[in-house]
Amino acid sequence: MSTIVLVHGLWVTPRSWEHWVPYLEGKGHTVLTPAYPGFEVEVEALRADPAPIAAATVPETVAHLEKIITALPEKPIIIGHSFGGTLTQLLLDRGHGAAGVVIDSAPTEGIRVTPPSQIRSLFPILNNPAKRHQAAGFTPEQFHYAFTNTLSAQESLAAYERYAIPAPGSWVWAYGLIANFKPGKQETWVDYHNPDRAPLLFIAGGADHIMPPSVNRSNAHHYKGDGTVTEYREFPGRSHWTCAEPGWEMIADTAMDWALRHAR
Repeated sequence: MSTIVLVHGLWVTPRSWEHWVPYLEGKGHTVLTPAYPGFEVEVEALRADPAPIAAATVPETVAHLEKIITALPEKPIIIGHSFGGTLTQLLLDRGHGAAGVVIDSAPTEGIRVTPPSQIRSLFPILNNPAKRHQAAGFTPEQFHYAFTNTLSAQESLAAYERYAIPAPGSWVWAYGLIANFKPGKQETWVDYHNPDRAPLLFIAGGADHIMPPSVNRSNAHHYKGDGTVTEYREFPGRSHWTCAEPGWEMIADTAMDWALRHAR
């Protein structure tokens, strides 16, 4: 059996993997769900004091994840959701992981596809420059549009109350607006031609508003490394909340079956 590292995305914590952990452990795997630095407390504590969220940086987060992964006895399978998908791509590019799966991934540098639903989803964070220095969250209605649009209003509210936290506004501003226009390599840069990168699968939800399929397809198609394996799969009718909405087991099984076949 394998060691699995599950990397959460923005606006949530490792709690977002709470269904996956016993499911994968029940299949004999060892499962880790590392938090970003400062996010180790519960959702309710981060809502009460979001200062650790506002202070978070991508380099510190990647370094934190690298420290955890390099301490493992074997290279793990790394699965990341949303911005956790970006972090997973960064980790694979740095030589970590036996295989990687990114689900509804936020893009790495150089992906210039910005669908209207993505702009609408991120507008509550981008509509005020002051939020660039804050922990910036969604209202329940905004969360419903961006994350859980395939759920009923009542189901979405339950997900919001159980999982939602603010996100580092600086990350949304920097990687949603600026990264593709600043000179030089940015913090989300990867070498799309890296021949040593582990196999990578992109999974996209066909109804995802905040990271639509076109974003994930473009990201996947940028990878050109000789001898590397990069694949893309799309699941119609599934939202950004695909790892927790009904039928999440299908996503977990797809991710694990592919990663176990391709792990090196």
